[in-house]
Amino acid sequence: MTVLRLIHTAAALVAAGSVAETLWTGLADRGDALAFGLLITVGELTRWSDDRARQAAPLGAAGSLSYALLGAVAGRPSQHDAAQVVTVVLVAALLGAVPHIWSGRAPTTDHLARRVLTVGFAALCFQPLYNKGVFTAWDGPAYALLLLTLLALTSLCGTALAAALAHCRTGWPFGPLLREEVRGLLGIGSAVVATGAVMALAVAVAGLWALPVFCLPLLLVQLSVRRYAAVRATYRQTIASLARATEIAGCTPAGHARRVAALSVAVGRDLRLTGPELTVLEYAALMHDIGQLSLVDPVPAGATAALSVAEQRRIALLGGAVVRQTGVDPAVAEVVERQADPYPEQPLAARIVRAVNAYEEKSRDAGPRGARRALEELRLGTAGEYAPEVVESLARVLAQPQTARERVPVRRPGWSDPAPGWVTHG
Repeated sequence: MTVLRLIHTAAALVAAGSVAETLWTGLADRGDALAFGLLITVGELTRWSDDRARQAAPLGAAGSLSYALLGAVAGRPSQHDAAQVVTVVLVAALLGAVPHIWSGRAPTTDHLARRVLTVGFAALCFQPLYNKGVFTAWDGPAYALLLLTLLALTSLCGTALAAALAHCRTGWPFGPLLREEVRGLLGIGSAVVATGAVMALAVAVAGLWALPVFCLPLLLVQLSVRRYAAVRATYRQTIASLARATEIAGCTPAGHARRVAALSVAVGRDLRLTGPELTVLEYAALMHDIGQLSLVDPVPAGATAALSVAEQRRIALLGGAVVRQTGVDPAVAEVVERQADPYPEQPLAARIVRAVNAYEEKSRDAGPRGARRALEELRLGTAGEYAPEVVESLARVLAQPQTARERVPVRRPGWSDPAPGWVTHG
């Protein structure tokens, strides 16, 4: 939490200093400030969250970066400085955040801190040097390359901040979170960078009327991403419904698949799996018992960990066959099929599902000491049944606060996850 307080304090100091300086010196180029402020406000109003920990406002981000790197308007040199850039972006972001705060849909503190620091970095790198005439001789491709370079550096800083904030909020390892953020730059992040640079260059030549023209492509991209996110949400709900079939049929206790999936994803994060690997792991954990639907005689309480190895493999193969019929990613079916194999031959996701499922079966309805005894049994089984690294990771996850390990996985639908089986594979 020290890092979180440091980031918030730095953002607050930058914002307070910028607002104070702008109030002292006055607002330069008020028409330009109003136009960009309106653009950023609209971008923040269209911001959405794919979960409680991640937010997306591509239009607001592109408008903020464009204003930070704005050197001229229709051939007229701009007069604003870095402090005014931060002030305009802060006020516009706050105005755009009012509906989100009112509805309580998403936290805004981290979002505002990241926006202030990234925009402040870009403006501080560009505005003082531009106002001193350092870039006067830069024109054509050289000037465009300068803007793209500054935007790329700013985006890298933003990804590091986002990963640090997510790490502080969730406790998940920083490395995988940073990799997910960097992969996000290859998706809509690259569109934000390109739009920011194009808008700054277009306004410098054609004036403020270029803003709505060059916003349209990014708005269409944002709409497409949101629609694809909705498709992925529906897809996940379908997976969850299939997983509940074993509960409805009385093959497994209520909530078993959901608990195994949540704990498996937490272990996968602890073992630094990537975003696509976590998605495969989550889906496989949700559907790991679906093979029990093919059994004539149900397993008592659905506890497959107590069965013989041959019976476990038969149920796993039946489950994999069912999963393949649903059109889910074949990687999910492979994990379901191989969850009963000897652990040295299993993929890591199958090792995790096997250990977590056994822990959940052994610890439920076992009293206050059930969890400890179940973990001890898993440790005794590391000689042949369960992967030692997975059992130790499970122990670390169980030692964390329950609210931290039950948070939903942080993902960018359509940016880094594997696609649904009926859309594409890869």
